[in-house]
Amino acid sequence: MKKLALICAMVISLASCSTMKIVDPNAAANAGAAAVQALTISDAQIAQLCSQYMVESDGQNTILPASNDYTKRLDRIMGRFHNINDLNLNYKVYQSSTVNAFASGDGSVRVYTGLMDAMNDDEVFAVIGHELGHLINKDVRDAYRAAYLVVAARYGIAAVNTTAGALSTGFLGDLGQELASRAYSRRQETQADETAFQFCIQNGVDPYAMYHALNVLIQLSGQSSQQSRLQELLSTHPDTYKRAAHVKEMCEAAGYKMNTSGSTNGAKPSGTTTTPKTVKPSQGGNNNTSGNSGSKPKKTIKPKKG
Repeated sequence: MKKLALICAMVISLASCSTMKIVDPNAAANAGAAAVQALTISDAQIAQLCSQYMVESDGQNTILPASNDYTKRLDRIMGRFHNINDLNLNYKVYQSSTVNAFASGDGSVRVYTGLMDAMNDDEVFAVIGHELGHLINKDVRDAYRAAYLVVAARYGIAAVNTTAGALSTGFLGDLGQELASRAYSRRQETQADETAFQFCIQNGVDPYAMYHALNVLIQLSGQSSQQSRLQELLSTHPDTYKRAAHVKEMCEAAGYKMNTSGSTNGAKPSGTTTTPKTVKPSQGGNNNTSGNSGSKPKKTIKPKKG
């Protein structure tokens, strides 16, 4: 109750700010009530909000066509996932040097060419698995809910209108800025990394792929030419070194050994099979995602029956 009162007080102070954007002249007086109602926004409304935001995002980016080599490559990578049918995903490639990928609450997955240029297929797979981890673990839903609370308070509105496209471009733009400024917690990032690891071992992909993807990010962050491209990604995916160490520890604890003979594919423990199954995120507390695909995809691990 104290938390709710504090939020209402914060929102009321926002309403009195001269820079606040008002849709309705009387909206400022209702900003506190808007915040309270925004707290109870349903999952269905969150999904609709995500869908509207993705229409705005897609309109502001260059989406590569199905005939493009990047899109064909993403098709191949997504085809390696065998346990995501219930997520109702749609995926596209954004033409941009930005090293990033993200998943939205409506099932939209967007991968930037900058990330695909930086990583091989296994690493891109792991990065997408990480982003799907945020989706599976409801991190995306919670992030949108929190961002909506803040932006709705500025505009003095309560709930997402049921009419598609009802939210203004300005509102959606502010929502995007609010989302970009938010970082997932260390626990959320760790759980998403663990989900990516599980996706890899369940779908016959290098179990060290997430570890290598994180190291690609670390290497790029040290290059001045890449720092601006990674600034947004690393700001929302902190503690990359710790995350990489945690993923490596998971691989070793599961009995996988890193292949040091030029390829980074990990060797499967004897007696292990790779049967696709539902991903069950484990508990943890670390962070980050991101992949990059070079011109030479790493070899897919083939299941062995022990």
